[in-house]
Amino acid sequence: MTGLWLVLVGQKLLLWGAASALSLAGATLLLTLVQRLASYARRWQQMRAIPTVATALPLVGHSLLLKRDGKEFFQQIIQYTEEFRHLPLLKLWVGTVPLVVIYHAENVEVILSSSKQIDKSSMYQFLEPWLGLGLLTSTGEKWRNRRKMLTPTFHFTILEDFLDVMNEQATILVKKLEKHVNQEAFNSFFYVALCALDIICETAMGKNINAQNNGDSEYVRAVYRMSDIILQRMKLPWLWFELPYLMFKEGREHKRSLKILHTFTNNVISERANEMKTEEECRGKNKHRAFLDFLLCATDDEGNKLSHEDIREEVDTFMFEGHDTTAAAINWSLYLLGSYPEIQKKVDNELDEVFGKSDRPATLEDLKKLKYLDCVIKETLRLFPSVPFFARNLSEDCEVAGFKISKGAEVIIVSYALHRDPRYFPDPEEFQPERFFPENMQGRHPYAYVPFSAGPRNCIGQKFAMMEEKTILSCLLRRFWVESNQKKEELGLSGELVLRPNNGIWIKLKRRNADES
Repeated sequence: MTGLWLVLVGQKLLLWGAASALSLAGATLLLTLVQRLASYARRWQQMRAIPTVATALPLVGHSLLLKRDGKEFFQQIIQYTEEFRHLPLLKLWVGTVPLVVIYHAENVEVILSSSKQIDKSSMYQFLEPWLGLGLLTSTGEKWRNRRKMLTPTFHFTILEDFLDVMNEQATILVKKLEKHVNQEAFNSFFYVALCALDIICETAMGKNINAQNNGDSEYVRAVYRMSDIILQRMKLPWLWFELPYLMFKEGREHKRSLKILHTFTNNVISERANEMKTEEECRGKNKHRAFLDFLLCATDDEGNKLSHEDIREEVDTFMFEGHDTTAAAINWSLYLLGSYPEIQKKVDNELDEVFGKSDRPATLEDLKKLKYLDCVIKETLRLFPSVPFFARNLSEDCEVAGFKISKGAEVIIVSYALHRDPRYFPDPEEFQPERFFPENMQGRHPYAYVPFSAGPRNCIGQKFAMMEEKTILSCLLRRFWVESNQKKEELGLSGELVLRPNNGIWIKLKRRNADES
């Protein structure tokens, strides 16, 4: 009897304990929900005065209004910025999260110039499995220390060492495009993207993956597939949570691609680290040193070196950021030059002045002399910024244009719309490289043009990108004359992480100076 009584008491205690645990969990969940609702109500009230595009529903916000498709969502945001150009900013609620859209230089300056508002949007969390907490995704002291440590690796004298790689890969690209001379129009986008991928692989890791001749390699496929998977996940809330995500096909593919990418980078780092075991090698002046070599040797203020994981984060970040953006800019330049033959002719004349009829590799001095081509690239990035909008998550309340924006709000800076402000760029849809002549830039607001962002979190690789774009374009345009009959509405603009033409860039090539040969 005593044993039975003890069992019954034990069962009651277990049931009571389970009920208490459930009650505590329920109370905790309820308290969390109440706190979040209170925070949501406070933000709603604080930001009530900010102009909006339509009435927002409680809890749902504008979610039912916003387009799901990437291309349609981008067009929708651009339509709003055009329709409400006269307003200083716009508010959208995505569920309980407020988005504030800004596209005027004076308001953009408030956010980008701040040394406090440096937190990237919460959407960047989906890049973390691949990129870790590197320069793109980190914040606070880790970002400040990493930025300070890495800035010297992007000094122009170091970048000059990469010019040979850029010239070599540009020459391969020219050879690949030879078959299209005097043929039908073709899509140039993937050709240029593989060239940019080869350049970033060799300059970031010192590894030649020969993507231009083997675009179907496992690593190349994984790079492009991972970018697509991340974009898809950002758009579908049911894929945001880690455990359910792995139950979906996309989650399993994400895991496979991640393993390929990290295995490749880890192997390259280990191989190079074994080759560079001495301080003398770190101080060496050998040409063709990759960013990886500088990372292996870099130290912070206390003399501490980066860990293997730290290095992988930065190498993977260079890979992610360093090829898609430049490839897009080069393709948009080809599209615009092919659409404006009178401007292409001016570039043609400048190339003749600098290179004559030679097809020799470009030198740093050559690139400095290509001032009109420089303006062409800058005007291309005005019309088609590689990153058409970027976001900050506010770390504290701030005021923009007289309106209070609450801590935790997402501020979306739409560079695509910012660059079309007629106050600074009259006839904004016209392709006019002369806008970037020094005399025509006088008095222009410094935050009216931000293709590489601006302020503390501006793009650390912008000099590298401009150098690569000038090198490749100068090589292509010395060999070919470009024609394009694509209308803007035929491009299928899609602005997700990078501004892409869903329908490709279709150009025709002719032999340059064919009449003289």
